Amino acid sequence: MKFIETSIPDVKIIEPQVFGDERGFFMETFRTTLFNEHCGVHEFVQENHSKSSHGILRGLHYQTENIQGKLVRVTKGEVFDVAVDMRASSPTFGQWVGVLLSAENKRQLWVPEGFAHGFYVTSDEAEFVYKCTDVYNPTTEISIKWDDPTLSIDWPLKEGIKPNLSAKDESGLLFSKAPTFK
Repeated sequence: MKFIETSIPDVKIIEPQVFGDERGFFMETFRTTLFNEHCGVHEFVQENHSKSSHGILRGLHYQTENIQGKLVRVTKGEVFDVAVDMRASSPTFGQWVGVLLSAENKRQLWVPEGFAHGFYVTSDEAEFVYKCTDVYNPTTEISIKWDDPTLSIDWPLKEGIKPNLSAKDESGLLFSKAPTFK
């Protein structure tokens, strides 16, 4: 596995070594010792799998309790995946990283605790799998507006097209009003 730096040092792209032939392929997607060496020591306690159609945008989400780090990957289709630093004491506070993850490129993204996370489906549909370092707690979940002008996230939308959002994400908070981490 190759661990690739991003513009936010704590967020990492993980690229597997893929072995394939006409029969298919094999790849190692996770090894604790390598992950801990490159991303810090974390214990994963929950794994989730979602399916979404083209144009759906989920996020930007985080929890103020049961704070989750997420190791995310796409098993079908393609998404533009985004991590936003919500750690007020961080030199990269308010900055974001965006990466295309797909079943084809087989990349993963490590989104540490203290980050908001979201993704936009660019293919006809996508299946998204992610390991979490804490359990989901909907009572402390925060949603930040996907199009917050302070963040200026460069979502890969066609001009004039608005993404398909949940009611929760439609009413997300502005970044300036959202709770932060120390």
